[in-house]
Order: sequence, then C-alpha cells, then structure tokens
Amino acid sequence: MSLLAPVNSLVPATGHTIEDAASVLEGRRMCVLTGAGISTDSGIPDYRGEGAPKNHPMSFTEFVSSPERQRRYWIGAHLGWQRFHRAAPNDGHLAVAEMEAEGRASGVITQNVDGLHHDAGSRRVVDLHGRLDRVRCLACGQSYARSAVERQIAEQNRGFTEVVSEDSVRPDGDVEVPADIEFVTPRCDLCQGALKPEVVFFGEFVPGSVFAHARALLDQSDALVVAGSSLVVNTGMRLVTLANKRRLPIVVINRGPTRADQVATVRIEGGTSESLRGLRLAVRDLIA
Repeated sequence: MSLLAPVNSLVPATGHTIEDAASVLEGRRMCVLTGAGISTDSGIPDYRGEGAPKNHPMSFTEFVSSPERQRRYWIGAHLGWQRFHRAAPNDGHLAVAEMEAEGRASGVITQNVDGLHHDAGSRRVVDLHGRLDRVRCLACGQSYARSAVERQIAEQNRGFTEVVSEDSVRPDGDVEVPADIEFVTPRCDLCQGALKPEVVFFGEFVPGSVFAHARALLDQSDALVVAGSSLVVNTGMRLVTLANKRRLPIVVINRGPTRADQVATVRIEGGTSESLRGLRLAVRDLIA
C-alpha cells in the first residue's frame, strides 16, 4: 500500500456549525484524527495549505539511495530543527487533551511528527507517522534521542551557519538549503551506519503494528473527528473508511476540501484551533 493517494477535488459542505458537531457527538466518545493543519497555529506549516512550501520532502527511496542524499537531508533537518523543536502546543492540541482528560475523547491518532499532542498532555496518542525527536540507525537498529544526534552534528560542524528563513521550515522540520554547504553527516556511534529520524518518509509504509494500535483506538470509540487533514495519505483515509463502515458519526474540520467530505456527518470549514476549542466547550455545555 502506497503512502500517497490522489486528492479528489471535492467542495466542502457548508452551513454546519460547532453546535451541529456537538449535537452529533453528544453522549459519544470520540476518536480524534489530526493532520498538519492542527499545528499551523504553532508555527509549523502545512504541506497543502495557503503559503505551503511547493516542494515535497525527500522520499525514503531518495534517502537510502546515496550518502550524498543523506547529507543533503541532514543539512536541512539540522537547520529546521532549531526552530521546529521549539514549537509549543496551541489551543487545538490543548482542547484534544482536555477532552481526553474529561472522558469525551478516547485518544488521538496523529499524522504529524511534531510531538505536540504529547506536549499538550494527551496520554493516548498514536503517532501514525512516527516522531521527529527520535533517530534510528538503518544498519543496526540502535535508537537515539534527536537531541543526542543534534549534539553530534554541532560538534562535527563547528561554525556551521544556523540561519533559517522563517518561511522555509516544512512540516517535517526540513528546510531548503544550498547544495554546496560543507557538512559532516551524523553516523551511528555503534556501527557508523546511516541515521534516519524515526518517521515515515514519503514512499515508505506505516508499520502494521502502528496501524493496528490506531484501529484499536477507533474500535473503542463511538465517533470520529478529523481535524486539520485533507486525508491525502491513505492510512488516514483507511481509518475514515473503517468508521464509515461501522456507521459512526464523522465530523470533519479543515480549511479546504478533504477526501472524507462525501461521508462526513458534519463538515466544518474552518481552523482547528478555534473549532476544537469551541467543540470542547459546546460538548461540555450539552452535558452540563
């Protein structure tokens, strides 16, 4: 199964409100599926939103094809990390964590690699595409904290210019950089193998065990809320299809069309921060 799929040009349903979503979700325990759109208010751009970078990130095939491609990746990843790891959860992340703590959400499945749901306090998080703060050796499998790898990069590249354009950081923490920069690529301390962040690159497969955890979380839920995702990635859409087969209510919150618009019970065209905050308050008021 490929990670990428074509986007359908669907027109979002109009007229639905936060109150409509709250009414559908009343008395139901929701599973929340999030995409890059939930992190834009934290300063991390969306691949497909307005102002998004035009280039796709490096694919898995490109990364493993040569040491030069790995060097190119790590230059951009190192520069991008300086800003990426300082991002803080926004109202959308916090609202999801609060709904989980209040028993209204079973947990969150995220397509993001930024770890912001964890930082916000969510306890049941399935990182569908991994996390950028962990790194693994492709040769021996040794796992490292990203902070340790960043220290190695800094030590081996003293004087390396760490200037990042505010508009250049991508959702995976990478940036566009000149090809002629001198740079020593980080290697595994144990075997000198190539290092790769523990994230699913484009063209790579989501591990079966990870998807099984996501499906189990959905199975424990009575509704699905999709927030900030166009669902162009097949693994996210598979979860929507599973929810639809179970005839669960599906609430979709996004700016722009998504692949789930035709099956959504409620479709809200809007930002995730204000919408999820409003949804949390509306559901709480219904119960009160």
